[in-house]
Amino acid sequence: DFADLLSAVAAVDKNIRIRFTTSHPHDISDKLLYTIAEHKNICKYIHLPVQSGSDRILELMNRSYKIKHYLSIIEKARTIMPGVSFSTDIISGFPSETYEDHIATLNVMQEVRYDGAFMFKYSPREGTKAFKMKDDVSDEVKSKRLQEIIDLQQKISHEINQSLIGTEQIVLVEGFSKKSNDFFSGRTDGNKVVIFPVHSSVNNGDYVLTKIHRATSATLFGDFKRIISNLGDDYSVLAS
Repeated sequence: DFADLLSAVAAVDKNIRIRFTTSHPHDISDKLLYTIAEHKNICKYIHLPVQSGSDRILELMNRSYKIKHYLSIIEKARTIMPGVSFSTDIISGFPSETYEDHIATLNVMQEVRYDGAFMFKYSPREGTKAFKMKDDVSDEVKSKRLQEIIDLQQKISHEINQSLIGTEQIVLVEGFSKKSNDFFSGRTDGNKVVIFPVHSSVNNGDYVLTKIHRATSATLFGDFKRIISNLGDDYSVLAS
């Protein structure tokens, strides 16, 4: 199964970071969670699309899970892997979505506290169950609800990232920052972008230890501490 495949891939080279994306809640088994926890080079990051916080809307979407089950997966993952990061997908204005359905989505966001989210307005897509439904939520309402979702997620992301100031994070260097060749950009185990000053001994693909001194809702800013030569020995978030 997928957990066995993930374990086998992680064992090929323990110095290569493994991340998988876009999970359906039904694909997250206890075995998979323990597999992620047991391998230091599998990222402690799970993308778990919720789409809506309303069971009624989820049924219309043909998502085949309820919010109670979804939240139980989040709780179990955090018990097995304290500090695991979550991102999600959220759709605003699905056909027949009411204000109460929208509030249910905001409530789930507040309960889970996602590190990040991909957030969209609903638009009909051919071949889906919803394509035959009446698109009865006005674009104005969709936009208003989407903005409320975005505002809440930015607030949560900012609070989470602020809590990381003063911590040391292992970063996989991806290249220069988009804004300046004086800075490198990379990602943490939890898929957070970290910007730090260029250092002569650092190359793309290196793992480096950084100390975080500033944060926005989208980005962490840190200082270079040292290169990590063996991921197995050093792979953790270190307290300041």
